[in-house]
Amino acid sequence: MEKILRQSLLYDFYGELLTEHQKSIYEDYVLNDIGLSELAAIKGVSRQSVYDIIKRCDNILEKYEAKLKLMSKFLETKQLVTEIHTITKEFDSLDISQRERGLIDRINEISNKIIEEL
Repeated sequence: MEKILRQSLLYDFYGELLTEHQKSIYEDYVLNDIGLSELAAIKGVSRQSVYDIIKRCDNILEKYEAKLKLMSKFLETKQLVTEIHTITKEFDSLDISQRERGLIDRINEISNKIIEEL
Protein backbone atom coordinates (compact mmCIF):
# COMPACT_ATOMS: atom_id res chain seq x y z
CA MET A 1 0.00 0.00 0.00
CA GLU A 2 1.28 3.42 -0.87
CA LYS A 3 2.88 5.07 2.17
CA ILE A 4 0.75 8.24 2.15
CA LEU A 5 -2.46 6.23 1.73
CA ARG A 6 -1.46 3.96 4.62
CA GLN A 7 -0.58 6.96 6.80
CA SER A 8 -3.93 8.58 5.97
CA LEU A 9 -5.90 5.46 6.79
CA LEU A 10 -4.01 4.88 10.02
CA TYR A 11 -4.65 8.48 10.97
CA ASP A 12 -8.37 8.08 10.20
CA PHE A 13 -8.57 5.13 12.55
CA TYR A 14 -6.23 6.15 15.36
CA GLY A 15 -5.48 9.87 14.94
CA GLU A 16 -7.66 10.90 17.85
CA LEU A 17 -5.29 9.01 20.14
CA LEU A 18 -2.43 11.40 19.32
CA THR A 19 -1.83 14.61 21.26
CA GLU A 20 -3.16 17.85 19.76
CA HIS A 21 0.38 18.93 18.86
CA GLN A 22 1.11 15.59 17.16
CA LYS A 23 -2.22 15.69 15.31
CA SER A 24 -1.60 19.22 14.07
CA ILE A 25 1.82 18.41 12.61
CA TYR A 26 0.83 15.00 11.27
CA GLU A 27 -2.30 16.35 9.58
CA ASP A 28 -0.37 19.16 7.93
CA TYR A 29 2.34 16.81 6.70
CA VAL A 30 0.28 13.80 5.62
CA LEU A 31 -3.15 15.19 4.80
CA ASN A 32 -2.31 18.74 3.71
CA ASP A 33 0.98 17.81 1.97
CA ILE A 34 3.03 20.52 3.64
CA GLY A 35 6.77 19.86 3.46
CA LEU A 36 9.05 19.46 6.47
CA SER A 37 10.82 22.82 6.06
CA GLU A 38 7.63 24.75 5.45
CA LEU A 39 5.92 23.06 8.37
CA ALA A 40 8.89 23.81 10.63
CA ALA A 41 8.70 27.48 9.66
CA ILE A 42 4.94 27.60 10.30
CA LYS A 43 5.22 25.89 13.69
CA GLY A 44 8.36 27.76 14.72
CA VAL A 45 10.38 24.61 15.35
CA SER A 46 13.31 22.93 13.63
CA ARG A 47 12.91 20.71 10.58
CA GLN A 48 14.41 17.85 12.61
CA SER A 49 11.76 18.35 15.29
CA VAL A 50 8.98 18.06 12.70
CA TYR A 51 10.62 14.97 11.21
CA ASP A 52 10.94 13.36 14.65
CA ILE A 53 7.28 14.03 15.50
CA ILE A 54 6.11 12.55 12.20
CA LYS A 55 8.25 9.44 12.70
CA ARG A 56 7.01 9.12 16.29
CA CYS A 57 3.40 9.42 15.09
CA ASP A 58 4.00 6.81 12.38
CA ASN A 59 5.35 4.42 15.02
CA ILE A 60 2.47 5.10 17.42
CA LEU A 61 -0.17 4.60 14.73
CA GLU A 62 1.50 1.41 13.48
CA LYS A 63 1.59 0.03 17.04
CA TYR A 64 -2.13 0.70 17.46
CA GLU A 65 -2.81 -1.09 14.18
CA ALA A 66 -0.60 -4.04 15.18
CA LYS A 67 -2.63 -4.47 18.36
CA LEU A 68 -6.16 -3.56 17.25
CA LYS A 69 -6.10 -4.32 13.51
CA LEU A 70 -9.01 -1.97 12.81
CA MET A 71 -7.66 -0.83 9.46
CA SER A 72 -6.92 -4.38 8.33
CA LYS A 73 -10.40 -5.53 9.31
CA PHE A 74 -11.92 -2.53 7.51
CA LEU A 75 -10.02 -3.25 4.28
CA GLU A 76 -10.85 -6.96 4.42
CA THR A 77 -14.53 -6.25 5.04
CA LYS A 78 -14.63 -3.78 2.19
CA GLN A 79 -13.03 -6.32 -0.14
CA LEU A 80 -15.46 -9.08 0.84
CA VAL A 81 -18.53 -6.88 0.48
CA THR A 82 -17.28 -5.68 -2.90
CA GLU A 83 -16.92 -9.33 -3.92
CA ILE A 84 -20.50 -10.06 -2.80
CA HIS A 85 -21.66 -7.09 -4.83
CA THR A 86 -19.75 -8.31 -7.89
CA ILE A 87 -21.18 -11.81 -7.58
CA THR A 88 -24.76 -10.55 -7.35
CA LYS A 89 -24.21 -8.49 -10.52
CA GLU A 90 -23.52 -11.76 -12.38
CA PHE A 91 -27.17 -12.76 -11.81
CA ASP A 92 -28.42 -9.78 -13.83
CA SER A 93 -28.10 -11.66 -17.12
CA LEU A 94 -29.58 -14.95 -15.88
CA ASP A 95 -33.17 -16.09 -16.24
CA ILE A 96 -34.19 -16.63 -12.61
CA SER A 97 -37.51 -16.61 -10.80
CA GLN A 98 -39.01 -13.41 -9.45
CA ARG A 99 -38.47 -14.64 -5.88
CA GLU A 100 -34.80 -15.34 -6.58
CA ARG A 101 -34.48 -11.96 -8.32
CA GLY A 102 -35.93 -10.32 -5.19
CA LEU A 103 -33.40 -12.08 -2.96
CA ILE A 104 -30.49 -11.14 -5.23
CA ASP A 105 -31.71 -7.53 -5.34
CA ARG A 106 -31.92 -7.44 -1.54
CA ILE A 107 -28.40 -8.84 -1.19
CA ASN A 108 -27.25 -6.21 -3.66
CA GLU A 109 -28.96 -3.43 -1.67
CA ILE A 110 -27.34 -4.60 1.55
CA SER A 111 -23.88 -4.83 -0.01
CA ASN A 112 -24.30 -1.36 -1.55
CA LYS A 113 -25.29 0.08 1.82
CA ILE A 114 -22.32 -1.53 3.58
CA ILE A 115 -19.89 -0.24 0.93
CA GLU A 116 -21.32 3.29 1.21
CA GLU A 117 -21.03 3.26 5.00
CA LEU A 118 -17.45 1.99 4.98
